[in-house]
Amino acid sequence: MHVTNPSDKPQEPLMGCHENPDLERSVLMVVCLTTFVTPFMLSGINIALPHIQSTFASSAVALSWVTTSYLLATAVFLVPMGRLADMYGRWRFFLAGVVLFVVSSLGSGLAGSMSMLLAMRVVQGLGGAMIQCTGVAILACVFPPAFRGRAMGFQVASVYLGLSLGPFVGGWMTNMLGWRSVFLTGSAVGLYAFGLACVRLPREEDTTQGERFDLAGSVIYGLSLAGLVIGAPRLPGLSGWLLVMGGVAGLVVFIRMQKQGAFPVVNMRIFTGNRVFAFSNLAALIHYSGSYAVMFLLSLYLQYIKGMQAHTAGMILVCQPVFQAVLSPLAGRLSDRMEPGIIASVGMGMTALGLIGFAFLDEGFPLLAIMSILCFMGIGFALFSSPNMNAIMGSVTRKNYGLAAGISSTMRTLGMLVSMGTSTVLFAAMLGTAPIEPATYPIFLHTVRLCFLVFACMCAVGIIFSLVRGKIHG
Repeated sequence: MHVTNPSDKPQEPLMGCHENPDLERSVLMVVCLTTFVTPFMLSGINIALPHIQSTFASSAVALSWVTTSYLLATAVFLVPMGRLADMYGRWRFFLAGVVLFVVSSLGSGLAGSMSMLLAMRVVQGLGGAMIQCTGVAILACVFPPAFRGRAMGFQVASVYLGLSLGPFVGGWMTNMLGWRSVFLTGSAVGLYAFGLACVRLPREEDTTQGERFDLAGSVIYGLSLAGLVIGAPRLPGLSGWLLVMGGVAGLVVFIRMQKQGAFPVVNMRIFTGNRVFAFSNLAALIHYSGSYAVMFLLSLYLQYIKGMQAHTAGMILVCQPVFQAVLSPLAGRLSDRMEPGIIASVGMGMTALGLIGFAFLDEGFPLLAIMSILCFMGIGFALFSSPNMNAIMGSVTRKNYGLAAGISSTMRTLGMLVSMGTSTVLFAAMLGTAPIEPATYPIFLHTVRLCFLVFACMCAVGIIFSLVRGKIHG
């Protein structure tokens, strides 16, 4: 049996050469539109959670699952859906993902109970996973290597534009029209994207339908990842440790199955035989592990220590995603001309320096300094994100684009969970069950500084892995 080595030099795109700029622009518009609406709704719904609680009179635990159910479903389905998309057609799975997203968003907006809302959020997470793993893969197919980084830059910019606008637009819509309007608007935008995709997206047929799908491996992978996702926030409790250890054990079994299977969900040679892919994904995991909780920590600091209202704190925190959204296309374009690993390493270095700056937070830390560091880190995020994605997609064959996009998105999600889990563990160790109040502000500040110091160390280690990844140009 002949199996294509995932580490072989990537093939040139069969469609979307530079002689067809109209096709490239159309595909970029569709992918960026769908890439924008998913994080827009995620951040917009977070603002609407108190209103959802009032509607359904739900508990705080049930309310937390409005966000967790979506993230969990996305994380579990990313890699299997990427594999299936490579087998049966990325365009088909992209459209199916958009349809699921539209229908589930409509169902969420019309939900009559919390249980129905949570069920729709799971379906929405599945649709989001299908969009994430296929959108980037389609861009990699359409854009030739010399222009791929710029396309990835616009895609990354769309993500952070959605995250930036979500709290403001979603908050306004919630106050003026109710929380259901956020879901209904997302459904309308998704429907427009679906119509545009049907007309504009190319019908690529480079599939691998002769291969079988590893259902058993996918189930073990999903259950293992679910254990990690559900268990991490419960640390350091006993149930948290049991779920996390069960998840780790399941992943060990999954890896052994993938090494021995004829048609694995994840061909392990995509890691062992591809240095650029392996270290680029490891760098992404570390970068998000060391940076995702920044907004959470600063939000608490600004509201408790500085006494700000939530919307005022949000206006300060938006500095970072705005800078990243503006500069990501430029960073992606730069990675088409220079080695992405070098640019991404510089970006991670800037993130580490910003984290070190925040490790000196105290009651009198100037707001101008906070905003300056956030802008500095936004530049670092831009220099890391799109060049790193360009390196990942440029290191694999066309056959594995969907799988590569799914794995990279999973690394990002796991990094987010590690970041929040690290903060949770440190707060539990330092503060215990004590509330954040004036009497506990000193220990709270000490814990925040400790978190930033730990995150800075993570990024410092990540720079090493980023630098030794190897080259994709030349």
